[in-house]
Amino acid sequence: MTKLTDMQLVLLTSACQRDDGNLLPPPESLGDHTARIRKAVTALIKLGMAEEKPDFDAARSWRQGSDAIIGVVITDEGRAVIMPAEQPKPDAEPAAEGRTSKKQQVIDLMKREGGATLADIVEATGWLPHTSRAALTGLRKKGHEIVTGKVDGTTHYAITVAA
Repeated sequence: MTKLTDMQLVLLTSACQRDDGNLLPPPESLGDHTARIRKAVTALIKLGMAEEKPDFDAARSWRQGSDAIIGVVITDEGRAVIMPAEQPKPDAEPAAEGRTSKKQQVIDLMKREGGATLADIVEATGWLPHTSRAALTGLRKKGHEIVTGKVDGTTHYAITVAA
């Protein structure tokens, strides 16, 4: 498997969270490193984890073509790196009646007294740490109020208000 840089992983993770799958604009956490971001996106395109698509608005554009504004979106291969095929997306519902979705497992873990650590979430879901953090971001966007605190140097996540 190809080893990706942290910047490439952040770009792919943010694209997974967007309805249109666009890698741009880059998340604020990457700062103003235009040249490094362009290099990371170019590499993702070469690896087949992102692809150019026409007809994007200028604010989310990758480049200007002769007759269209070109954007860059995540491909199925890119999604597979962030969320492997055997793992449902954090928002996926249970596969079978009586089974709890991974999203619900994460919510239940964070509702416990003392909340849950990232390691707890990774162990319960089988997700990678960056996928687990992306799921937490998704829950926040859906209206769950998540607070963090440190216990013995380890961050704990807890839900104070469920959506």
